[in-house]
Amino acid sequence: MTIDFDKYIEFVGSVTSPASRNTDEFVARINELKSKGADIQRLMTAACGITAEGGEFTEIVKKIAFQGKPYNEDNIFHMKRELGDIMWYIAQACLALDISFEEIAQMNFEKLSARYPDGTFSIERSENRVANDI
Repeated sequence: MTIDFDKYIEFVGSVTSPASRNTDEFVARINELKSKGADIQRLMTAACGITAEGGEFTEIVKKIAFQGKPYNEDNIFHMKRELGDIMWYIAQACLALDISFEEIAQMNFEKLSARYPDGTFSIERSENRVANDI
């Protein structure tokens, strides 16, 4: 099958949300979210930053695992600094969502405890989630 990239681009445009393709729609959506109490600019800062810094962390790990970069003090330090950057953006999300690091850790503990009730990893439970286990 040959893909016509012009048609594909047209298709992508047609299935893109209005707020993603039109500045006025985007601004209206931002204002709607703000009116509902969302700290959307901080959430967007957090989401973009977590992704970007996570990518930087992943880049170091990738180069160590696949490209011969040494696993040494300098690179370990670099990974730790990237984790600190990720934490900064997680703190931004905490501010936006009015939640603490402790509450996030508790929620994660409860989610994983429900998924793995005997306290050990299971491929079966990992791949076959019960309702509302996201």
